[in-house]
Amino acid sequence: MFGLTKPKLPVTEEQKRWVDSSFLRLAGLLGSDRLLEATVVLPTPEYFPDPYDRSEAALQSMFERVAGHMRLNPSDIDVKLCASADEVTRDLAPFRSGETSGAAGLYHHDPAERPHISINETELEDPMALVAVLAHELGHIILLRPGLVDRAAADMEPLNDLLTVFLGFGIFTAKSAFRFEQHQDYSKQGWSARRLGYLSEEQLGYALAQFAFERGEQKPAWRSFLNTNIAAYLKRSAACMDKNNEPRLFVAV
Repeated sequence: MFGLTKPKLPVTEEQKRWVDSSFLRLAGLLGSDRLLEATVVLPTPEYFPDPYDRSEAALQSMFERVAGHMRLNPSDIDVKLCASADEVTRDLAPFRSGETSGAAGLYHHDPAERPHISINETELEDPMALVAVLAHELGHIILLRPGLVDRAAADMEPLNDLLTVFLGFGIFTAKSAFRFEQHQDYSKQGWSARRLGYLSEEQLGYALAQFAFERGEQKPAWRSFLNTNIAAYLKRSAACMDKNNEPRLFVAV
């Protein structure tokens, strides 16, 4: 009658299976060590010591930091600012990030040319979101450039978001997944909601819990950088894993 409520996953069984199978897929493509030994990148001077003034030079410095943590050589990749997605020629087959009026980032996929990504200049206003966009676009280079993933696959973009968690950038992807912004001028005031990325907060909470679980992190210190919702989803997911004695995914990888 007064039994304790059992913890319940914040995701559906189908979503859980997709995250688990996709982690295994990424481990098969890149090696499970990329997750198990990944440095969890945080929004602190330890990881981003360069001054940030929203300039193109600051973008370049941040890009180099992100690329380095993702084991890519930044000198092999071109990055530039664009005022809007409409500036970018459509026949370069860009892969869009974000569901806003303009793409947050674009990766131009032509294996015959140098890797090339463009960043919407509005992203310079939010360095957390900028790191998330850079990590996502660089993820395209990791997965699409060598043909590890079919660019037409239905779950290519969500898989690319999950890759950022797999490689240690989950704090940024999660922090930028859903944001509320206040707007005010002389005549009106209001709020707007902005979504960036392809995974829900619930999915990201579960994915981060699985990331920590695989690494044997019971109470990772980096949880403090998550927003309230995602931290709660991570906690619920971890409680379910513990309650159900879930086996680790990468034992046989």
